[in-house]
Amino acid sequence: MTALPPDAGQHMAREIAEAPSVFAASVAQPVSLPDLSHLRAIYTVARGSSDAAANILSYELMRETRLPVTSLPPSIFSVGQGVRLTDAAVLVVSQSGASDDLVRSARGARASGATVLALTNAPASPVEAEAHATLTIGAGPELAVPATKSVVGAIAAGMALLSALVPAYAPRAQASAQGIAALRGKELPQTKALLAALLRASHVFVIGRDTGFGAAQELALKLKECCALHAEAYSSSEVLHGPLQLVTNPLLILILDTEQADVQPSLDTAEQRFRAAGGSVFRLRPSEAGATDLTPAAAAAALLCLTYPLALQTALALGHDPDRPATLSKVTQTT
Repeated sequence: MTALPPDAGQHMAREIAEAPSVFAASVAQPVSLPDLSHLRAIYTVARGSSDAAANILSYELMRETRLPVTSLPPSIFSVGQGVRLTDAAVLVVSQSGASDDLVRSARGARASGATVLALTNAPASPVEAEAHATLTIGAGPELAVPATKSVVGAIAAGMALLSALVPAYAPRAQASAQGIAALRGKELPQTKALLAALLRASHVFVIGRDTGFGAAQELALKLKECCALHAEAYSSSEVLHGPLQLVTNPLLILILDTEQADVQPSLDTAEQRFRAAGGSVFRLRPSEAGATDLTPAAAAAALLCLTYPLALQTALALGHDPDRPATLSKVTQTT
């Protein structure tokens, strides 16, 4: 095993610690929007961690606005000719706001009739230049290659957008910021056992439902990019089909529970089936670390605040520097 530099993981550790403050500032930002009363649908465009944040926000937006919200692949615009987007908004989520395919997506969506909303962390980015309005992540410089505080901030910025669209949502978003603040310096009670399980793991399923599914996608991505662990995210409603068979091999299952009442039966069933099949199962809840009074999107953000340190500590124990993954860079240029 190659010796790690003395400062391995320091950027990521500091940025994880800043995430609750970033959430509070981002969710409280003033939002100025064009007239969106005509909207019939909202589409998101993003990649990587930003796409996981967009997935989390899609459930919250649909629940509160009753508008359909779904993801469009950037290649529809960067490779193809685009699609008709009359009476639609397109939310482009990008930490850097600089990836060429996302810039072209914002430009193409605007040309196709959409109201384009940029959700970025970099002021005056190329994506912002193509948008009708901008939501600010406000995370400040993020030096580690894996995004952490900017993902949590993106969720909060999306909640600020929703507060502007549905004013009755705003008090709940503000209460969530207080709940997230309660996580500073806290960890899950299972942390030690979780770390031991991750260090033994060859394959990991991360399971969630509703906003928890987006959090599962993000945690699975972090385990891949930080720890070089094979991890896959599933909805608890889908994992009981073909993927359940993989539990016949050693498998670690992490269930991210946002504590929404309506997803409990689905998560309970998944937990019971995996335990019965012999899987090693952990179910993680924000309230176990003291975070309560959260909207579902904020609960997903809280679960990320609580599990990012697990990815960091696992990476270091396995001999990886999570600040500088060997094959990755901060801004990924795709087409």
